[in-house]
Amino acid sequence: MAGPSNEAELARLVRAHDRWRGSSVLNLLASENAISPTARRYLSSDLAGRYTLPHPPRDGEPGSDNDYGGTRYTDAIEALANAAAARLFHGRFATTRPLSGHIAAMAALVPLLPRGGRLLAIPPEAGGYDGYAPGYLPAIFGWDARPLPTEGPERTLVAEVAIEEIRREKPDVVLLGQSRFLFPYPVTAIAEAAHARGALVLYDASHVLGLIAGGEFQDPLREGADIVYGSTHKSLPGPQGGLLVTDREDLFAQIDPALVWRVLDNAHWNRIAGLARTLLELERVGPAYARTVVANAQGLGRALEDRGLPMVGSALGFTRSHQIHVDPDALLARHGLRPSALARRWEKQRLITDLIGRIGTAEIARLGLLPSDMPRLADLLVRAGLRSEKVGSEVLAWRRSFRSLAFL
Repeated sequence: MAGPSNEAELARLVRAHDRWRGSSVLNLLASENAISPTARRYLSSDLAGRYTLPHPPRDGEPGSDNDYGGTRYTDAIEALANAAAARLFHGRFATTRPLSGHIAAMAALVPLLPRGGRLLAIPPEAGGYDGYAPGYLPAIFGWDARPLPTEGPERTLVAEVAIEEIRREKPDVVLLGQSRFLFPYPVTAIAEAAHARGALVLYDASHVLGLIAGGEFQDPLREGADIVYGSTHKSLPGPQGGLLVTDREDLFAQIDPALVWRVLDNAHWNRIAGLARTLLELERVGPAYARTVVANAQGLGRALEDRGLPMVGSALGFTRSHQIHVDPDALLARHGLRPSALARRWEKQRLITDLIGRIGTAEIARLGLLPSDMPRLADLLVRAGLRSEKVGSEVLAWRRSFRSLAFL
């Protein structure tokens, strides 16, 4: 039976979560980050309960494009957020309405790729996003999904291989992006090959948006991609959600109207305000933040490898992104462990990762950890993961020494 006891239990659970994830662990998930205090305040503002009723343009009717009054400030907030996104990602047109990176992908693909159209994307077994695999978005919308191959344990795209695949498969859309994302793509060469046969190039930057914003990874639109989109809570330290940016007016003229009543009905205005704040913060501190994230990842990869934890990509410097990857085959051969077992050992000692061997450095950079801290962090990870030592009290003390976020 629902009642006060359930309300008390809910309150307890939320407080417990806040203590646990907010101040008692070191978060090394590649898919998460820390939101600034100001952006967090915007999430709990009056905007959280507000709604609009958008409508398509009506002939002879000037003014707002929605049927609800009282939206003067939400309209202005959205315009500010969109303008900041366009500036940061070097496009002319942007929308911050998508509710997630997945929805942002739909916002681009649904109006631009007709039923029966061919989509070339990195498959899940090569580190790609599952949503683009044949059984998911392509199955819903009737697209013909084909794999774009990668090479090596780093799952890198090689220009010549990708170009040959484009010529062979003749796709309508080439979709670049991965969940396991270590190195930039040869976007210019791929875009030239795709555009030569009339195909569009979409760049799913969900994992690397924050690095692109800081000028540290690559610049997809200027390198030839037609659309950049992604989720806003991974290397980009915003609230959960999505955004989309393009330099092409003809494409945006198809995408923007299709958002309403096709891909989504409404937007979350508190999230857009929080995202706007995050984007404005990155205009000030993005380069320093992105450099630190990448330097931390490279330093942590080296320190872990030196201490006996096998990592992917050592010959290439481990990474150019916020991710490093445990080598699963070498881990099993040397230590008899799988990445999932390693992650469970780490979580018991307040070190949070995923179960597939990715380690991320975005949130620890926001806490204030620097490349000089990576040997200490590597020691804790190796002691807890490979030696089953109890290091939780050391992790807790270290985490609580960081009382405010960096790069605000």
